[in-house]
Amino acid sequence: MGYTQVALEEKLYELYPELEKYNIKVALEFDEEKNAWIVKFQKGDTKQYAILDKKDADACMDGYVCIYLGVLIDQYINEIKKG
Repeated sequence: MGYTQVALEEKLYELYPELEKYNIKVALEFDEEKNAWIVKFQKGDTKQYAILDKKDADACMDGYVCIYLGVLIDQYINEIKKG
């Protein structure tokens, strides 16, 4: 893969600073069958999941923002704000 789970988590926090701003925890798990990362966002009891294809995760590690993931993060933050 060329990078670790921890490195990808750190990169997501770097690319999406709103995660830290809203105290959203990120947990990753690689699904071999899907060849993708399962991304779990959590704040308190509120959770949301996303699938990040390996090619998109590779692009994130190269510093490219994944639009799909950014949209999901924005939606999750809006849900948290509504409360």
